[in-house]
Amino acid sequence: QVQLVESGGGSVQAGGSLTLSCAVSGYTYSTISMGWFRQAPGKEREGVANINSDSDTYYADSVRGRFTISRDNAKATLYLQMNSLKPEDTAMYYCAAGPKWARLSPNSYPYWGQGTQVTVSS
Repeated sequence: QVQLVESGGGSVQAGGSLTLSCAVSGYTYSTISMGWFRQAPGKEREGVANINSDSDTYYADSVRGRFTISRDNAKATLYLQMNSLKPEDTAMYYCAAGPKWARLSPNSYPYWGQGTQVTVSS
C-alpha cells in the first residue's frame, strides 16, 4: 500500500520561508516521479513543482526562483524549500507520486498525501 505523509506546513509572514517534507512508503521510491501541488479555497488544484527519477525538475512560473524541490532516495523523502513566501502562496499543499513521465498535471498522479496547510500573512 502506497502511503505519502506530508509535514512542515505552518503560518509565516510574507517574505518568510518554510520547508515541506513528504515521506513515501510502499513504492519503489527511486523510480517514480514526485510532485508538489497546492489548492487554495475555491480554486483548482495546481502543480507547483515536479522532480523525476533522474532528478530533473519542473516548476510553475509562479514559484520558479523561490521554491526548490528535492528528493532523498535513501530516505524515500521529498522536500519543498519555499522562500520569499507571498500571501498568494497560501494553500493546502499536497505531495503526489506517479509514473516517470508525470509532470505538473494533477491527473498524472495516482497517489496523494493528506496535505499540509501553508498560510502566509501580509
